[in-house]
Parts: sequence; C-alpha cells; structure tokens
Amino acid sequence: MPVTSQLLRGLPRAKAFASSLLPCQHHQSHLCSLPALRGPSQTWQPHPAGRCYQTSSALHNYILTPPQVNSILKANEYSFKVPEFDGKNVSSVMGFESNQLPANAPIEDRRSAATCLQTRGMLLGVFDGHAGCACAQALSERLFYYIAVSLLPHDTLCELEASVEAGRALSPILQWHKHPNDYFTREAQSLYFNSLRTYWQELIDLTSPGDAPDTREALLNAFKRLDNDISLEAQVGDASAFLHYWVLRVAFSGATACVAHIDGPDLYIANAGDARAVLGVQEEDGSFSAHTLSNDHSAQNDSEVARIRSEHPHSERKTVIRQDRLLGLLMPFRAFGDVKFKWSIELQKRVLESGPDQLHENEHTKFIPPNYHTPPYLTAEPEITYHRLRPQDRFLVIGSDGLWETLHRQEVIRIVGEYLTGVHQRQPLKVGGYKVTLGQMQGLLEERKARMSSAFEDQNSATHLMRHAVGNNEFGTVDHERLSKMLSLPEELARMYRDDITIIVTQFRSEEKSK
Repeated sequence: MPVTSQLLRGLPRAKAFASSLLPCQHHQSHLCSLPALRGPSQTWQPHPAGRCYQTSSALHNYILTPPQVNSILKANEYSFKVPEFDGKNVSSVMGFESNQLPANAPIEDRRSAATCLQTRGMLLGVFDGHAGCACAQALSERLFYYIAVSLLPHDTLCELEASVEAGRALSPILQWHKHPNDYFTREAQSLYFNSLRTYWQELIDLTSPGDAPDTREALLNAFKRLDNDISLEAQVGDASAFLHYWVLRVAFSGATACVAHIDGPDLYIANAGDARAVLGVQEEDGSFSAHTLSNDHSAQNDSEVARIRSEHPHSERKTVIRQDRLLGLLMPFRAFGDVKFKWSIELQKRVLESGPDQLHENEHTKFIPPNYHTPPYLTAEPEITYHRLRPQDRFLVIGSDGLWETLHRQEVIRIVGEYLTGVHQRQPLKVGGYKVTLGQMQGLLEERKARMSSAFEDQNSATHLMRHAVGNNEFGTVDHERLSKMLSLPEELARMYRDDITIIVTQFRSEEKSK
C-alpha cells in the first residue's frame, strides 16, 4: 500500500450523492462562477434590499407533505456518540449531531469532524465557501490534518518522517466521522500528502525534543500554513491537467472556517470569517443563555474595520471597505483562498496565462478588483478564543452564516436547549406587535401545545434547529406551509431567500467538565 494511502487510510470513498450535494469537481462551470448570478450573501454582489420576492402561483399551491419535508431535512443529517472512555482518556464530549441544507447548487458549505488519534481531543468545523465550493472542499479534507500535525510533539513527528522514509505503515493521525455525502477528492490525495509532509518536516526543524506544542499556536500555524500551501500549489501548478485545474479552482474560490478543538475541559475556537460558534449555558432556573465564542470578521465588527484600514495607506481609506464589503466586493474580511484579494496583479496574470483553457472562459478569473493597489487585502489568520468548560456549559453550536442570518443566537440556543432537555420554557406568547384575531391567537396556542406534547419528530438536534431556521413564522413557531414553500423553491429562487445552512451541535458530559 502506498505511503499516502497508509496515512490517509480509512478515508471514505466518494459515494452516490443526493442531487443537491453533487461534488463540485463534476460541475466545472462553477469554478469562480460570477456570483452575481446567484447573489450570494458572502461574495461579490450585495443582497437585494429586502427579501420580498414573489413565487409563482404554482409554488403557492404546491405543499409538500410532512414526510416529504422530513425527507429533505433529514437527507444529510449525521450523528456520532463518543465513547466515554477510549482506553486512555475520559472524553468531555458526549457526541455531536450535524446537518446541511443546500441553497446553492451544488452546496458551497462543508463540514468536518474527527478524533485526534496520536494526541488528545476532538476537532469539529464548518467551512462556508463562496465563488464555488472548491476551497471549502479542500479545507474539509486538509485543515484537520494540519492542525493534528501541529499538535504532535517533536518525537512523534520524527517517528512519522522515519516511517515515510523507510516505507513503513503509518499510524493514522485522525479518525474521521463523516456522512456518506462528505467526500474526499481522491485524485488530489498525493498532492495533499506531499504538502503536509513538507510542513511536518519544517516543524521537526523548528522544534526540539521535549517541546510541548501549544494549542493556540498550533491552530494559528495550521490555518496560516494551509492557506499558504493553497496559494503555492496554484502558482506551481501540476503535470496532471485535472490537478492543475483543481488547485486553481481551490485558490480562486474562497471559504471561511470556524473550528473547535475540544480536549477535556479545554475548548478552543479558531475562526476566520463569519461562521459562528455559540455555547449553550444552562442557568440555575433551567433556562438557556447564549455565550458567543467567536467574532464575525465583517463590516459589523469595528475592530476588523480598523484592522484592515490600518494595514493600507490612508489614501485607500475610502476604498478598502465600500458598501460594507472588502474593496466593495467581499463580505467576510478573513478567508482561505480568494487569491484575487491576495496576489499581485502581475502574479494573477502570470498564473492565469499559463493555466488551463477553462480558466480563460470564465470572466471572474480575469476580473481585477477595483482600487487594487496594496495587496494582500485578505488573510486566513484565525481569531482564537479559549474557554474552560464548566458544568453549566451543555452544548456548542457551530453554524455557517446561513443559520445566524435566520435566527438570533439566543433563539438558536433556546431551541437546541429545549430539544436536548425536553423542557420547554413557558415564556409569554409573543406576537411581535402584530395585530392578531382571537382565532389566530387560538391557533398559536394550539400550535404551541402540539409542539410541546409531541415526541419531537426529529431525532437530530441539528435537524430540529434547521427546521426552525427555515420554517419559523413571525411568531417564532414552525409554520408547515412556510417550511414546505421554502423547501420546494427551485434552485434559481432558493438562493434569493436564504444561504446554505450547515450546523454542528456538540453535547458535553457535565460531570467531566470541571475536572
């Protein structure tokens, strides 16, 4: 067995995909496609001022049945229960549940979860792609390996390198927990392995026996190194036409990343972009409160605006951020890939001129952002947050911005908390200032009663949260008719109403958190 496949053995082969989750390498037209055609929230064109689109009368008349709705919502759900004791350590993670709902076709979000086998801890991450899905796909396959290698002590790195040199079998670094739709790009595994090996060789030179890796430093280095490798691979190219095209697709598209590393009571969040991690904290009265562990890197973050303006000349103060977007185009202020915001104009032209013909057919790749004077304008350096888990910390929600655009963080935590505990907080019925008739009020009360008395139809907390994110009405309850209409929208309309949604809900063992 080749060394590459030994290290990466256990990776699932690409399987049959649901039509909404077709792998992006089979959709080459989506390479850096002009996002204006889909109007994504993250990329080049602003959302329309309001979401008051009208669907056709046929859509209004067609209502999916509850089983059809459930089939769509549950198509990509996944759950994993963590053994309490793995023979070495007691895990603070009880398990996790995840799900994805596409709006783009194919979906541009990705998710990953894995257990670190040669160190301790668990990794969970959400990757939100834009200008195509290639960069998010690469992150979902590669970033955890870079983090895991960064966490290895010097002696283990040396053993790893010695095994490769001798052609011996390698002990796996990660145990992946993947849905069948969460695939790997098999053609690129050798390239990915070679870049990873070069990284650990450099770590060997930079560390000494007995050095204990610092988790914060490991996360920081892994993010920055992978983004650098994505850029370098695109500049160097590959003898394989497919791989040459693929590395360029990865580099010219982009993705944000929000990753959690959980080891006993130690929780680290590394975030670059506008995905978000929020902790569900149970208060003494049984209610749940939201504790945000990440900051959005966008125009709504004053410190991010100040950071970007400080990195460029005063003459660019009015152009570096326009209409709340980087250079008037990009919503997240930190992201992987997106070399159009990082490379010099000369480098972009040189790489494109030597690239495959397919690139020349795409207008986006030729496009230079306006007022592009002092690159790089974009970084993948993460903001890292540490939190020591407490007994009252019950769960963690990591979600792409498609979730947080539809539900407030406190509402997200309440929905998940009530689902996991089965206890509903009887808050006053809110009608949000709307005028309601007695009949409508009775209907709302009956809906609340049905929701409380039903044995939740969802067996997955991420699915339950997704149902609310898509189907909530103005009163904060799931409206089946609304949910049906949202899920039956054709591809060209779905993206007007919402973004791709990816959710990971991680539940903690309360008795182990404070140890």
